[in-house]
This record gives sequence, C-alpha cells and structure tokens, in this order.
Amino acid sequence: MAIRVPRIIKKSSTSLDVPKGHFAVYVGEKQKKRFVIPISYLSQPSFQDLLSQAEEEFGFDHPMDGVTIPFPEDIFIGITSQFRI
Repeated sequence: MAIRVPRIIKKSSTSLDVPKGHFAVYVGEKQKKRFVIPISYLSQPSFQDLLSQAEEEFGFDHPMDGVTIPFPEDIFIGITSQFRI
C-alpha cells in the first residue's frame, strides 16, 4: 500500500511565498516548520479537529503570523495525507 504525500506546496520562509488559495501553517512542538497548504484543507473535518485541539490546548496566540499547530510534524502529515482534494 502506497503512502500518499500531502499536497503541501513547500516549506517557505516569508509571507510573500504564499500563493493565492493557500495559507501558512507552522507545525511542530518545539522547532516549528512552516508549510504552505491549500485553503481547501479548512473544509476537511479531520483538519478542523486538529485546529480545534490546537485551540483548546494552546489558544489563538499566533506569534509567527500564521496558524500554529503545536503537534509533531508526522501527525500533521499523517492527517493531511488522507485528504482527497
């Protein structure tokens, strides 16, 4: 069984690197990695659950000018790899 890699555009460094129809997400517990992902992920129930868990545990403080998901990168990739977008 093949593992489907999520449609993450790239790891990028500035807000200027975010193409139309995408947004930046910072993923990680200590060392945050920046991913640029399609806004269509926001309609996925499992992504909404992930955001809700992050909000419950850590609030809405986004010091990096983007959405912060303080979970391990492998959890994020595991969830987003299941999306059929």
